[in-house]
Amino acid sequence: MVTGPLAGVRVVELGGIGPGPFAGMCLADLGAEVVRVDRPDRLDEIGAGGPTDVTNRGKRSVVLDLKHPSAPAALLELVARADVLIEGFRPGVTERLGIGPHECLARNPRLVYGRMTGWGQDGPLAAAAGHDITYIALTGALHAMGTAGGPPQIPLNLVGDFGGGGCYLVIGVLAALHAAARTGQGQIVDASIVDGTAHLLASTFAKLARGAWTDERGVNQLDGGWPFYAVYETKDGKHVAVGALEAKFYRRLIDLLGLDVDPEQQHDRSTWPQLRRELAERFAQHTRDEWATLFEGTDACVAPVLGLTEAAAHAHVAARGSVVTRDGVVQPAAAPRFSATPSRPGATAAAVGADTRAVFTEWGVEGIDELLASGAAVPARTSSTR
Repeated sequence: MVTGPLAGVRVVELGGIGPGPFAGMCLADLGAEVVRVDRPDRLDEIGAGGPTDVTNRGKRSVVLDLKHPSAPAALLELVARADVLIEGFRPGVTERLGIGPHECLARNPRLVYGRMTGWGQDGPLAAAAGHDITYIALTGALHAMGTAGGPPQIPLNLVGDFGGGGCYLVIGVLAALHAAARTGQGQIVDASIVDGTAHLLASTFAKLARGAWTDERGVNQLDGGWPFYAVYETKDGKHVAVGALEAKFYRRLIDLLGLDVDPEQQHDRSTWPQLRRELAERFAQHTRDEWATLFEGTDACVAPVLGLTEAAAHAHVAARGSVVTRDGVVQPAAAPRFSATPSRPGATAAAVGADTRAVFTEWGVEGIDELLASGAAVPARTSSTR
């Protein structure tokens, strides 16, 4: 039984990559019924469906060839019965296919039409290709990450695709659902990675405005420029992360390290080069895990830098159940948590096209046999045809 806060909400997700599927996963984790509309070529895609297709967990899969003359009308029948549609095509693609906001909202005025792009629906770069790294480069976020004198460091695709992109699409969809419940009117949500990433920089822009941030790498409070908010190598070539910003945490840090340092000089920048050297030398004397044991349960704000597989096994992560294993695949649990309507990660991703007939039948859309016969809709491959 679905118990999440979005139980009863129907979402049609036009299959894509990156932030769109992640947003759909989040909505599914929250209890929404998410139907992913896949392209026929995904039937033969390696890793499509099954345990490793984590961002498509909890979703059902329908295959429609949206270039087939009969497919757009079939999609609009699904849209007429849905609460949300999310898509991640370049601007203008769904309009050309006849499934753009105009057509969809005409069929379902309460629909929330969520659009996920890198550059947004308009602007000089709207039609240009791009990826996470190019989007965050243009916002200033990439420039700010890295050590002094070194190149910008790529933060995986967490900041752009998933932080500034997928998460903001979810925020927009939820807000628009709330408005639709109140007014009866749906709307378009234009979520772009550039917009979202810029929004994530609110605190950094505030620091810059009041002179508390310098627009260069590795010299600021939160970019490793302060020696007591930095990463240090340990004896075994691994690392610890230090975040002792506040005076009481800084005092605890130097006490536990046994450093002969005046805590009252914490913010005396003339002492920082020597302090950084002493911290580096001290952390190099023991292994990462030895330091982790020493600092465990203290308020020195020191933590071991763990690998992904190590993190999944950490006592705190395990106690919280932040990471789970399903069908042998380690993956994040649902987040955030709810007291009355608990969310949970959905079932393992369905095989592509596994629900083509079932969804049309259960949603009351007629003509599935004709759609399958014409090739507009496609079922999952059987083992004999793979």
